[in-house]
Amino acid sequence: MNEFSWSRKDLLGIAELSAAEIGLILDTAESFREVATRPIKKVPTLRGKTVINLFFEASTRTRSSFEIAEKRLSADGLNFSSASSALVKGESLIDTALNLQAMAPDLIVIRHGHPGVPHMLARRVAAGVINAGDGAHEHPTQALLDAFTIRQAKGRIEGLRVAIIGDIEHSRVVRSNIHLLHKMGAQVVVAGPYTMMPAEIEALGVEVAHNLDDALRDADVVMMLRIQLERQGKSLIPSVKEYFNLFGLSRDRLKLAKDDVVVMHPGPMNRGVEIASDVADGPQSVILEQVSNGVAVRMAVLYLLSGVRGGEE
Repeated sequence: MNEFSWSRKDLLGIAELSAAEIGLILDTAESFREVATRPIKKVPTLRGKTVINLFFEASTRTRSSFEIAEKRLSADGLNFSSASSALVKGESLIDTALNLQAMAPDLIVIRHGHPGVPHMLARRVAAGVINAGDGAHEHPTQALLDAFTIRQAKGRIEGLRVAIIGDIEHSRVVRSNIHLLHKMGAQVVVAGPYTMMPAEIEALGVEVAHNLDDALRDADVVMMLRIQLERQGKSLIPSVKEYFNLFGLSRDRLKLAKDDVVVMHPGPMNRGVEIASDVADGPQSVILEQVSNGVAVRMAVLYLLSGVRGGEE
């Protein structure tokens, strides 16, 4: 186990974390991974702790993953629905947060469509705040579970060439992954349509490939992204068919990568748009492992932020 000790109240993004902090989360997740193999998938580690899940954007994987992680740690989880809350009656987010704080939760997991909302919330409440995705800004636990999956498949992160392909402009997963992979010593190359490529992306220290083949060549890891239509406001591609022809991952194209390449996708997948079904379901895919690992990583984050030390069974 990493000997570095955790001292942060919140997990708001990967940008502010050190390599040692990232390593501690990944090592802690390793210790929780075996809980899923037990006949009774539960430990008393967070018994008596209260976690509020505050989701203002639709989510299936992330919300379910956090809920399962909370249950496996024996925490009491409260799911807050913005659609039926006082927010629709005109109450401000700050007032809602302060009212929730008055219930004395230990942790608040928040997803919001606007960047920076988790940071604002963290400044106003005593509870620990976990960013479950804020607009197109960051998605730290997704990047952590991706890193955990890469380390599991490859035995390391340092020195690997990771290709991230798709809608770079609108993806919070990309930003968190770039920060994390750089801190852990990997090389990152991104590729996607010009209309989905931020002009300043090279400032983050990534290589920009102008076509899919260049990005795939000699890659150790290939991470495909879906088109974020809900954040674009309009379609930035002529057609789905043309997008797949130019940037879709097929079995033939994957041959440009290394023989032991692993294929990832943060989900939800659009089969036949960014990835072919025979690749998504193929032997090089670790997409389902990402889902499984997400629970262990979120258990680790909840554990570390709760202030609990030792005592897990």
